[in-house]
Amino acid sequence: MRFLFYTHSVVSDWNHGNAHFLRGIMRELVARGHQAIALEPADGWSRSNLLAEKGPYAVERFRKDFPELMSVTYDASFDHEGWIADADVVIVHEWTDPDLVARIGRARANGGGFTLLFHDTHHRAVSATQAISALRLEQYDGVLAFGEALRQSYLRAGWGKRAFTWHEAADERLFRPHPGIDPTADLIWIGNWGDDERSAEIKEFLIDPVEDLGLRGTVHGVRYPREALADLAAAGLSYEGWIANADVPKAFAAHRVTVHIPRRPYRETLPGIPTIRMFEALACGIPLVSAPWADVEQLFRPGIDFLFARDGSEMCRHLRNVLDDADLAASLVRSGLETIGRRHTCRHRADELFDVLAECGNRQAIDRIAKEETVA
Repeated sequence: MRFLFYTHSVVSDWNHGNAHFLRGIMRELVARGHQAIALEPADGWSRSNLLAEKGPYAVERFRKDFPELMSVTYDASFDHEGWIADADVVIVHEWTDPDLVARIGRARANGGGFTLLFHDTHHRAVSATQAISALRLEQYDGVLAFGEALRQSYLRAGWGKRAFTWHEAADERLFRPHPGIDPTADLIWIGNWGDDERSAEIKEFLIDPVEDLGLRGTVHGVRYPREALADLAAAGLSYEGWIANADVPKAFAAHRVTVHIPRRPYRETLPGIPTIRMFEALACGIPLVSAPWADVEQLFRPGIDFLFARDGSEMCRHLRNVLDDADLAASLVRSGLETIGRRHTCRHRADELFDVLAECGNRQAIDRIAKEETVA
């Protein structure tokens, strides 16, 4: 099958974590013998910022790290109708320009034989409802929402014909343990500043505990203001900026524990949606302690796969226990790896995608599932 993904960017993950998941899904599809192509705007915000910071090296790294992935940039003169004419499936990310969202919908209505899905991995459905409600989704076969709470928001508002929950997950081809690397530091956190959506949480659940415990640690991410950088340095944290996603597994392996700090809009209005880094960290076999969020969909086993910290004091206690108790750390690693391998890889999400396509009437997906059931 031929899949087209309209994405903000697949080349750049600069302040754009959804690129991680799309790369993993595309790699899984390619490994299964399908064609997967990403279409992204030539002047996209994430891509432009990455090129400004790292130059052509960043694109070269993408090509080197993910040689099986094909990305095509488009501008105002791009022939979208020509590209999607031969597609079997077109998936349009919610950061796509609204006029283009509508244009692709019209192509579907004007005889397009592809299944058309809208993919939402943000909180704008509840934080900027006018922007989402203005999108023309009536010709889309369905919405892929990266959490049940987000799916329910689409259903309540009547946006789109149907909506499906499609969580992000770890690319198991990339995110895996590296037992040959010995940890040289205590703690690592990989996360962006996030427009003050978790600034207080970063201080309470990262900076203060590290300083109180006298830990050595590393922070990767972008868009940190000067004041935050000063706080990181004062706590003894080494700020190392953007990191290529392909380097993350080895960075995790060089540290003994990590933390998960969700953004406030998800914690307060879209419960049940962790950041993709949580899936990736557990897949790499590093013990994890999380700031509060409501795992209402029971994605994980709190207290078994990872530890929850209700406040900064509890974060300190959990971090100290993990660093001092090798058996506790090993147990968290085993359990986290088990849950990821059983439920939360891009292989699982690709299977779920084919189930969605079958429900939307995609004949090739229906035939594929029927064939697999016959073999089984």
